[in-house]
Amino acid sequence: MDDLRLEELNAKTAVAANGLTLKRGQEAFLVPVSNEAYVDQSSTWTRVVYSDDELVAYIMANFDPEAGKDEYRCSVLRMHVAATAQGQGVGTFAVQQVADEGKRRGFDSLYAVWEPGELGPAPFFTAIGFEVVGETEFGDQIGRRVL
Repeated sequence: MDDLRLEELNAKTAVAANGLTLKRGQEAFLVPVSNEAYVDQSSTWTRVVYSDDELVAYIMANFDPEAGKDEYRCSVLRMHVAATAQGQGVGTFAVQQVADEGKRRGFDSLYAVWEPGELGPAPFFTAIGFEVVGETEFGDQIGRRVL
């Protein structure tokens, strides 16, 4: 997918983002327990990714220099990529946009927290440069990528 673009989430795009169809079994990995416990919703950054005129992904990040835990200061909180768009660079593009925004805001690391599992996102995150650096008290993995 060559023509990818990022847009802010709004009422119109939220409906389309909620309708994204994931691969079977991926629904179980959408929101790690740790994220819900530690994130102040007022510091979230939500965007959608389009390929031409088709909405193909949703990403939620957090930028909060005052967060109580390092992994929530500059982090990818959620990402949904349409099943038909997976493996085509959409997720990599979306995460890179978060990394660029984090760097612009003065952060030196980008984190992601995910639930481990056979169909989980660990292979994706490690393939794009995240190193597993720990685990939350809920058993979620913490990945870090230097910006």
